[in-house]
Amino acid sequence: MIEFKPVTLKCKEWVDPVVMKENSRSADFNFGNIYIWDKRYRQLIARHEDRVLTKLRYDGKPTFVFPIGSGPLRPAIEAIREYAAFKGYPFTIRGITGENRALLEQHYPDRFIFTEDTVCSDYIYSIEKLSTYSGKALHGKKNHCNRFEAEHDWQFLPINRAIIPYCLDMLCLWDEDNSERLDKSISYEHDAIIRAFAAYEELGLLGGVLIADGDIVGFSMGELACRDTFDVHFEKAVYSMNGAYPMVCRELSRLVMERYPDVKYINREDDMGFESLRQSKLSYKPEYLLKKYTARWIDD
Repeated sequence: MIEFKPVTLKCKEWVDPVVMKENSRSADFNFGNIYIWDKRYRQLIARHEDRVLTKLRYDGKPTFVFPIGSGPLRPAIEAIREYAAFKGYPFTIRGITGENRALLEQHYPDRFIFTEDTVCSDYIYSIEKLSTYSGKALHGKKNHCNRFEAEHDWQFLPINRAIIPYCLDMLCLWDEDNSERLDKSISYEHDAIIRAFAAYEELGLLGGVLIADGDIVGFSMGELACRDTFDVHFEKAVYSMNGAYPMVCRELSRLVMERYPDVKYINREDDMGFESLRQSKLSYKPEYLLKKYTARWIDD
């Protein structure tokens, strides 16, 4: 029987190649997200041949993630199913993309019930459009940036170890300023950001800091989701400063294009079911939403 183990930074060495073989634009599979959200989802992983098996807790219930990688799928699914049966867990799989669903239906016809997880859809954008805000649809974002540039002495710098403490100071202020309008679950995000900064270099993250008039007013960071997509894990800016958020988004996109010239898309992750976040993400005009599904095994 498979043995799930806690996620450690050492796991990155073998997980990353598997993620790249999967080559999915989904935000659910890259190692950084597995590692930094450990406190929220209590994720455990195991290797099964050339696939990553992941167990987590979602809404307090044990579940599994689609076993990404290469090679035969059925042995990995059967290994998870055996483990679930042994533990007495309902056999459910989350984070299933359309391609993953097609594979499950091919290998297990009429054995799963699929439910679309609308709050988990990833927002996928053209990196070229975010880097310029060209076109009528994004004209408002471009105007906000023009105003910001006119009103402030600004620069956007890559995140490094020396600047991280100042980012943490800004994060604490951001939490205080926005506490009343945000869901209490935002505390998990705070913990995830702390965890990301603590292992920033080891995780291979790329991010930048927006400085205006000598103060840090925003930061963002992420990592490659696949060969052509960069996944933005976090984006924070001073909410009351006009243009700060569009500037952070634009400048990070430019930084990613510089470091990863093969990247064509930006994944700005899901909206967590928050209407305000949904409207914000839609305002940047995604190319499409990457749908996710949960599969539930039909008992005999």
